[in-house]
Amino acid sequence: MELMVLLNALVTRLLFVLHSLIGVWRVTAVKKEPKYWLLALLNLLLCLETGLTLKFKQGRGYKWFSPAIFLYLICTVPSLWLLEIHHGTQYCGNEPGAVQVNISNQDFNQSGDSSHGSEGMDHHIIQTAKVFVNQLSTICETVWTLALHQTFLLLLVVGRWLLPIGVEITRDQLSQLLLMFVGTAADILEFASETLDIEDVRKNYALINAILAVWTWSMLQFPLDLAVQHIGCKPSASGKRIPSLLLCRYSAELWNIGVSLFIQDGPFFIVRSILMGHFRIFNQMLVFFTAKNILVVTLQLYRLAVITLDFRATILQKSRKGEVCCCPCEPYEARTHAISHHNTEMKEFVAFPPKEESQALSENH
Repeated sequence: MELMVLLNALVTRLLFVLHSLIGVWRVTAVKKEPKYWLLALLNLLLCLETGLTLKFKQGRGYKWFSPAIFLYLICTVPSLWLLEIHHGTQYCGNEPGAVQVNISNQDFNQSGDSSHGSEGMDHHIIQTAKVFVNQLSTICETVWTLALHQTFLLLLVVGRWLLPIGVEITRDQLSQLLLMFVGTAADILEFASETLDIEDVRKNYALINAILAVWTWSMLQFPLDLAVQHIGCKPSASGKRIPSLLLCRYSAELWNIGVSLFIQDGPFFIVRSILMGHFRIFNQMLVFFTAKNILVVTLQLYRLAVITLDFRATILQKSRKGEVCCCPCEPYEARTHAISHHNTEMKEFVAFPPKEESQALSENH
């Protein structure tokens, strides 16, 4: 096993565990109940996945799916749910950041004076660390929740970058996937922060749960790599079944369209439409992003129609020429076998014409 592969696999999963533990710590501090530390046990699944991946895959990733990302979602999403549900009882001052900085600097100076006067540098470092941790605990809870949301999405992208890739995905495909994830993460963060910050939404417990459910559903696209990979198809399926051939040729494009319609922009549009239509909640940003979702959904449907019509035209053109419709993602040997089989059938047809044609030729002679 390569040293860099092992290091990347372990460091990335360690970052996932640390971030998940910070979320559990914030839930315990907000709820003031030690029982919520039991959420930390979910990280055992990530530890188990690490051992299995190192043993059976030598630290490298899997095809189409990332178990580490999926388990990171399982470890972190429950903590964010609890923090958002508890959000309604949290209170922040007008300028919490400035107050905390002033207090922090004052405490640091006091701890530094006392340490230089009585004890050594080691005691000063320990006291400074204690003051820093205490000040972190006093930061506004809403600021903590937003920061956890932001770092969660950043770690999903950075972690997917650091995780060792498998043999099935190239670095070019990985770079495309990461660029897609950056835009996706920005849209998801905007959806959660923009809708949950509305005062009327915070007063409705059912709305909060519905928004968080849609947010969780949209996060499930991160463990999947289908947006840049084509699925394999057999020659028999690609030569006889039109839907199989369409899926084989345009699997990545169809997956992106499906994600937009059913996982991201479609559900986001439904939630925002309900907020405006049923609950009569209107603001400038809500209207703008609703229009954006409508535009994206319309363009994706247009893209689907273009792909279907182009595929249909290609099939008709090849059928008129008598060519074999093979999937471009098939191995070269499979395409060669299909074409040679087709040529063999044509030769047999020429050498042994049908019975009606042979009889007609004999009568003419």
